[in-house]
Amino acid sequence: MKVQNIKNVDKFFDVINDCEGKVELVTGEGDRLNLKSKLSQYVSLESIFADPSISELELIAYEPDDITKLVNFMMEN
Repeated sequence: MKVQNIKNVDKFFDVINDCEGKVELVTGEGDRLNLKSKLSQYVSLESIFADPSISELELIAYEPDDITKLVNFMMEN
């Protein structure tokens, strides 16, 4: 799923952390980073999240409930 215009990065990570299953970010090179990992959140993605407004990310969520949480986040923000 592609997510766009993330303005509240803290709330975005709150939703990610609330997910039950694995949620991955697909990089431009095709690598997959586990967004539930604090290391990925704070070190590997630092350059992406340095901009307070994220234009677009590709995410993979494996649990249907997690997909619903992410879709609800995108609709509310």
